[in-house]
Amino acid sequence: MVNVFGATSTTEDVLTNVNLQGKRILVTGVSAGLGVETARSLVAHGAQVVGAARDLSKAEAATAEVRKDAAAHGGSFQLVELDLANLKSVRACADELVNKGERFDVVIANAGVMATPFGHTVDGFETQFGTNHLGHFVFVNRIAVLMGPGSRLINLSSSGHRFSNVDLDDPNFEKTAYEPFVAYGRSKTANILFAVAFDQRHRESGIRAAAVHPGGIQTELARHMDQSQIEATIKQINELAAAQGKGPFQFKTIPQGAATSVWAGVVASPEEIGSKYCENCHVSDIVPDPVTISLISEGVRAYALDTKSADALWMKSEELVGESF
Repeated sequence: MVNVFGATSTTEDVLTNVNLQGKRILVTGVSAGLGVETARSLVAHGAQVVGAARDLSKAEAATAEVRKDAAAHGGSFQLVELDLANLKSVRACADELVNKGERFDVVIANAGVMATPFGHTVDGFETQFGTNHLGHFVFVNRIAVLMGPGSRLINLSSSGHRFSNVDLDDPNFEKTAYEPFVAYGRSKTANILFAVAFDQRHRESGIRAAAVHPGGIQTELARHMDQSQIEATIKQINELAAAQGKGPFQFKTIPQGAATSVWAGVVASPEEIGSKYCENCHVSDIVPDPVTISLISEGVRAYALDTKSADALWMKSEELVGESF
């Protein structure tokens, strides 16, 4: 019997009776929230997890329970330093891992920022595009040599991709006025397109890639929004939901939010999730672009899965970072 999971499924639900002994999995962003729970659930089922974080002291404190679960269930956990907003750090971390030569069965690109004030990464890229996409683009491509047949890349995206398609003519907002959620939308669309392009390039070698939306969760991701902004956004979502005859928005718990990453990474079949966008522990359908954006409805915009756009983003990303993959 095939288990059917959904919006309320937790990491433990999707990993019931799953043995991950011998699996090596890398998770970025393990200093808080989803990254910590993703790592914890995986080691609790025997996986060897490498967690990447910008602030190692913060990550050490945040992953105390991860280490306990690893010790109790035959898994293992170690930390590596990775600042996605600094390509020198990205390349150093990737090089260190490649030099060790240990294979990764799954790479979960979980780290990210949301709705930041206008700013730039160390390398001069708009903060959200540079951190959420370009940092992972360089990191993942550099460690791709450690992935083999059966490996998977899971990119954390968001329903926020509906705010905007990528803008390859103006990735750093040099020509257009900066809007925090437009920038976030561009970066989250880029996360999906990167998964599509990576999948296209590696599927013949048995390596697949997908993007996932974890759902609405109260984590540090919203630290750049004040409480009034959050309340106003939820009010707007609920008004739209009521007009559609739907119930009010409800935040997911962190174990529910991390479930789709874990499901796509180690439970779903590779053929099912390859080049796809997943949410609520299943593959999403393509939905049309409405005049109003409902972030509580399911679905992915077609522009985020467009293979030509994925190729164009890949080439533009190579140009921006000065490195070909």
